[in-house]
Amino acid sequence: MAREGFLIYFDTFVIGSMFTRMLNNPVVRYFREAREELRKVTWPQRRDVILYASLVAIVSVVTAAYFGLIDWLFTIGLEALVKLTNSI
Repeated sequence: MAREGFLIYFDTFVIGSMFTRMLNNPVVRYFREAREELRKVTWPQRRDVILYASLVAIVSVVTAAYFGLIDWLFTIGLEALVKLTNSI
């Protein structure tokens, strides 16, 4: 009889308090709250994600080409300027 009382105490208070401490751990609480917030998010449709990702890729390529062209023109201009100054 005394052993059964001990097991009830152990189950209720010792394991219960360890579980409560684990749930109140800041790291565990952070991930639990993050999961709860992510469930509230309205996620975009697949079509929208593909559209926006394609748009970002296209704008990135156009921007890289633009700055590459500007860089190339400056390089040609500076090389011509250096040649001009060396010939004087």
